[in-house]
Amino acid sequence: MAAKFNIDGEAIRKLAEILLETDLSEIEYEDNGSRIYVSRKANIAPVTTQVTSHSVLTPTVQAAPAPEVTDWSKHPGVLRSPMVGTAYLSPEPGAPNFIKLGDVVSVGQTLLIVEAMKVMNQIKSTKAGKVTQIFISDASPVEFDQSLVIIE
Repeated sequence: MAAKFNIDGEAIRKLAEILLETDLSEIEYEDNGSRIYVSRKANIAPVTTQVTSHSVLTPTVQAAPAPEVTDWSKHPGVLRSPMVGTAYLSPEPGAPNFIKLGDVVSVGQTLLIVEAMKVMNQIKSTKAGKVTQIFISDASPVEFDQSLVIIE
């Protein structure tokens, strides 16, 4: 029978703080044969849960403080980053953002830009609808397949 792996919430919180302070997307901690792997998406606060040996702590996002946590990454209207890079919400510094919460967008409309290898890539809407969530801030790093925007 495998030994039960116990860890206090404070240890998980400290690992999450390290992720935020260092802007890392993942961290692994091993002690006496037990391992904890914590990962996050950029600009998303990690959620603390009880973990067991070889468990993965996956962060989720909330639109507003609420007791129920929603996994927005599975939402049918989520637009994901097609590449790793830096996301910009406006065409140039000081210009208005391409979109804001509540905007109604059409197919093909530019929502943001992802700079990758000095190339500015326009990220366009794949569907028409209302912008209900924006998960990134201006000039923030993004990872491949990271949730950027929800359009309903």
